[in-house]
This record gives sequence, C-alpha cells and structure tokens, in this order.
Amino acid sequence: MTLSQLPPIWKEAPFIRIIIPFSIGIAVANQVYFDSFFNWLIFLCSTACLTFLHLSSLFIKYKYRWLAGVFIHLIFFSGGLLVASFADDSRNKNSILNVYAPGDYLKVTIEEPLIAKEHSYKEIASIDQVVKNDSNISSFGGVILYFPKDSNFRKPRCGSSLIFSKIIQPIRSSGNPGAFDYRTYCARQGIHCSVYLTEKDYRIIPGKKEIFLRNLLFQTRETVLNIITKYVPGSTEAGFAEALLIGYKEDLAKSLVESYANTGVVHIIAISGLHLGIVYWLLNILLTPVGRILHGKWIKALLILLGLWSFTFIAGAGPSVLRSAFMFSFIVIGQALSRQASIYNTLAASAFVLLCINPYWLLDVGFQLSYAAVLSIVIFFKSIYNLLYFENKIVDFLWKLNAVTISAQILTVPITIYHFHQIPTYFLLSNLIAIPWSTLILLGEILLCTVSFLPNVAHLIGEIIAWMINFLNTYISNINKLPFSIWDGLTISFSQLLLSFIFVAGMSCFLALKRKIGLFVSLASALTFALLHSFALYEADRQKKIIVYNVSSGPLLEFVEGRSAFAIGDSNLRFSSISNFYLHPSHTVYRVERNTSLNDVLVNGNLMRFHGKNIFFLDHFENKLVDQKIDVLILSHNARIKLSGLISKSKPEWVVADPSNSQVRVNNWRKECDTLGISFHNLREQGALILDLN
Repeated sequence: MTLSQLPPIWKEAPFIRIIIPFSIGIAVANQVYFDSFFNWLIFLCSTACLTFLHLSSLFIKYKYRWLAGVFIHLIFFSGGLLVASFADDSRNKNSILNVYAPGDYLKVTIEEPLIAKEHSYKEIASIDQVVKNDSNISSFGGVILYFPKDSNFRKPRCGSSLIFSKIIQPIRSSGNPGAFDYRTYCARQGIHCSVYLTEKDYRIIPGKKEIFLRNLLFQTRETVLNIITKYVPGSTEAGFAEALLIGYKEDLAKSLVESYANTGVVHIIAISGLHLGIVYWLLNILLTPVGRILHGKWIKALLILLGLWSFTFIAGAGPSVLRSAFMFSFIVIGQALSRQASIYNTLAASAFVLLCINPYWLLDVGFQLSYAAVLSIVIFFKSIYNLLYFENKIVDFLWKLNAVTISAQILTVPITIYHFHQIPTYFLLSNLIAIPWSTLILLGEILLCTVSFLPNVAHLIGEIIAWMINFLNTYISNINKLPFSIWDGLTISFSQLLLSFIFVAGMSCFLALKRKIGLFVSLASALTFALLHSFALYEADRQKKIIVYNVSSGPLLEFVEGRSAFAIGDSNLRFSSISNFYLHPSHTVYRVERNTSLNDVLVNGNLMRFHGKNIFFLDHFENKLVDQKIDVLILSHNARIKLSGLISKSKPEWVVADPSNSQVRVNNWRKECDTLGISFHNLREQGALILDLN
C-alpha cells in the first residue's frame, strides 16, 4: 500500500480509530492522576449515551451521527485511562512500599534465572506476601534481589520461594539532568524496590512453583546459550551470537553496543521484527509440504504460530518482538482464512493488544521505534524505491535495501533525536552490509543449534559464525571511527516531536495526493518548529544555574552561564571518566559546552562565588567554616560538624549532603536542619540540586 492509497485506510483499518484515543488516554494518565471513579464515570456515561443514540429513531441517529464518533472516542479514551490506572500499582494500599516495615518478613518467588553482574548476582522475584506478627498481607509487584558473587554461594533456582526480613531499598534514579530515569523504568515493569541478601539473610522455603511452560522456555534458553558458548569461539563473538539469536545481552561488550548504536544498526542485536521475520520466512519454507495435505493450511499455521511464539518467549518477550509476534500471527491466521488483512489494521490491532497487556509499553522507546519503523517502511518504501530503476538485479537488490533503510528513518529520526539527542550519519553504509550479513549469521546460528548433536560439524559451523561476527564487528567499528560518524547534541521538545510528524504527514499528503492543504500544514508546522527552537536558544543564552550532581564518589558542582559551563569537584574525581556519564547528558539538555573556566566564577580553596552566591565544600579533612555568608553548604565524606553553629556564622540557605556520607550522618543532619529551619537536600534520595539564578 502506497501513499496514494491512504484515504481508504479509515475503512480498511478500523483499529486505527481505536488505538489513537486509547493511546492518548494512556499518555494523559501517565502525566495527570485521575481517580478511578472519574475514569469509570467517563466510560459508563459515554457507553450509555452511545447505547441511547443507537436505540433512537433513524432520523435522530442520522442527524446526530457525529455524536456516535465522539462517544466511541471517549469510550476508548477512558479505556486508556482505566488500563493505565490498573497498571499503576504504586498507589495501591497493598503496594510493597506501603505495607512492608522493619521487623516484617517478605515472601518472594524467583521468576528468572540468575544473572551474573560485575560484582554480584542478580535475580528478579515476584512478591507473594508480607508476613507481620498478627497477619499475612498479600502484596504484588517485583523486587530485584542481589547476592554476593562468591564461589561458595548457594544460588537460589528459578521457581524457588525465599523469605527474609532485611529492609528493602526503594529504587531510585540519579536525578541528574538528562540522565536515564531508572526508577521510572523499573516502576513500569512493576518493580519498586531492591535488596542485597547474603546467605544468612534469607531462607529457602521447601518446594518450588513448577510452571511447565516457563521451565521449558528457560531450559531451552539455557541449552541455546550452552551451545553458543561451547561452539562459537571468542567471548566477544559468543556474546554477540547470544544477543543476535535470543536477545541475551549480559555477555555483550558495552563498547560494541555503543558502536552499533552510533552507526544506526543497534536493532540487529536487539531482538526485533527483523529476527522474527527471518524465523517466519524459514518456517514458511520448511512447512510448505505440510500445507499440501488435508487440512494442511491450518496445521501449517498452527506450527508456524508455535515456532514464532516459542522464539518470542525464548528471546525474552520484549515489546518489539511481541509487536512482531502479534503482527505475524495476524498474518498467519489471515492466510489460513484466505484473507488479506490491511497491514495498517494489523499494526494497530497488535499495538492495541500489547497496550492492554501493559499500557506502559507506549512509553517504551523500543516500542515507539519499532512501530514507527514498520509504519514508515509500509508508507514510504514503494515511493522511495520507485524513484530509481536498475536493470541489474544485484544493484536493484542493494537499492532495495537502501530504500528500506531510508524509509524507516523518516518516522524514527524524530523519536531518536527526542530520546537520544543524536543520529548516525553513516546509517546507509552500515545497514547495507549489516542487515544481509547478520541475516546469514542468524541462519547459521539456527543451523548450529540444529546440528549441535554432531560435535565436529558444530565446531566447524561455530568457527564460520565466529569469523562472520568478527568481520561484521570490525566493519561496524571502522565506520564508527570515521569522522563525523555521529551527529550529537541535538535537543527537541515533545511539542517539536509532534510538529515533526505533522510536517511529514502534511508533506506526504501534498506530494502523493496533490492537496495544497498538506503543503500549508507542513509549512506551518516547520515555521512553528523554527520559532520554538529559536525561543529555546534564546532561553539558553540567558540561563544562569548552579548544579550539584548526584555522584557517589564525592561532590561535583557545575556553574552554567549562557551556553558555557564550568565544572569543579572533589580531587578524587577524574573528569575524563565522569564527563560522558554525568556532564554530557546535562550539557545536551541545557545546550552548553564545557569550559575550563568562567569569568563570573571565583574559586578560593573550598569556597566558590557565582553571581552573588557563595558555595562551600565541607568534608572530613576540612571542618572549619569561613566567617561569611554561605548560600549553599555541601557536606561530603562524613564531615564532622554541628549544624547549630551555622546560625551565628554562615546562615546557609541550603545544606546539601552528597552520597559519600553515611545514611546515619545524613539523617542527623536532616533533623538538625528541620529544627533550624534550613532547607536540606539529600542528593542520594532527591537527585541533583538545580538552582536557577534567573
């Protein structure tokens, strides 16, 4: 289906009309809290009004037919509000953070196999109940368990139930500007807390929750990992093979992931529609003879569905692969029914089902990029491919690959800039080799698993796979080293993201359907985009900020004036190592560049002055305050100080405790500040302190 066929979509794909208000409802619920009573009221009133309209006379129904559309949209909008409220367990009175207290016992069940981290083991457990002195309270959600990385450690198995009474810690984000919001990420998966357990802290309850299907999938996953580890030589190559085949990324080198992300081919090592498409194509070919027997098309469809969903769950069932699994499932069922469904309706229906399962997937970057890429290819591929014609089949095949890559970028680039503030400049060059080459590697891995019972053959195939992976990694790494391989430091607001999509829609409408309204809409959106960007730059030129970062090793402070920033911190901090992790995301958000100095910053030992504000560092080496007004006092490394002495001397407006202090010391300081009426900021709990001097 091409651009010229867009108008009939509203009739061919009714799920589009459903998914739009449903998604808006989820997005609104994520930003604004509505009571469940209010959500149900909208839903029931809209349903009642629609029913009344349907039962009215033909004249009324025709005269007010537009109201039917309004009520239907309100029903699905309120449906989005409802599923989002059901998924948000943080406000439930039985949430673990609301019912678990010191002295209670927590009973949990291990849900996933043990994962080896750098300094510990990690497991995800579901919460069963909180055991109090006089009662048991059923709770829900998940908890991250960390165990010591010790050879003598008795590792709990998947399905085991544990009971412990150790105090759990709420999951927190760093709160630094531009940093990844880990707390929200975990909360959307129903995980709100974590705990570190030694072998003395817990007891394994006899018996296991045996779930046959789950155990079968985990055993299959473990078998595949063992085959790859055994027959694919080289830790880097084996780690890549594991990620490519089943999405297991624990053994994947971080530098390699960065290279693939910077060159625009990270989708290769993130299980997505590409992988499931290859599995579908392979199953379709292998099961062709089955389709020729009596009732063969249904048997074939059932076997393909079984293969697709087995691969999906073995690969971790992430949003992108689930989207593809649902889409291919609808295609398979449609073929069995001898019906050709609209790809737009298939996409919208799969999105609707996924969002009913977990509405927070709407906010998942992988979910957004996955749907945007497929939709972009479906809409724009033919139009781009038809721009050039090549008689040579090899050249035509290469052009087709590039046309797919270009078309996918049209809707994904704005999302990439919004979330990651960068775009790869050599994505055509990298995808040209990476997509067909990774397809061959994936097919080779499937063949390896098939013949793993023949050690000699498996070793040969493993050697070939390792060589192919090494070639691909070298190719991608070399592209990443090319000058200007990535265009970073890009920042757009959510309003600008929407305007980008409006511009694409308007321009597409003008070029394909020759409608002038499309040109006016695209020009208006481009002008609005430019005005918003100019205003953002104007605001950036005027800004004056003091940022105290949440850094575990010691204080890190940055002064921002206009488009320049000057950072200063503890002598133990190595700026080469913290720049990318802490400073670069912040600089991208505030549109600044790091300078070695600022004219308005005066530094005298531990005392700094910036636009009339005095900032003072105090740690265990320095316990003497200056005899002048201090606006921001930063306490570090368990500074030995009684805050009551500040009243007569420094009278600070803010007392800031960084994460290098003990929790006991921080709690004492907080009590003192509350008594003295001084604002207290705990970086570990509250994230970075940002003072806007404008």
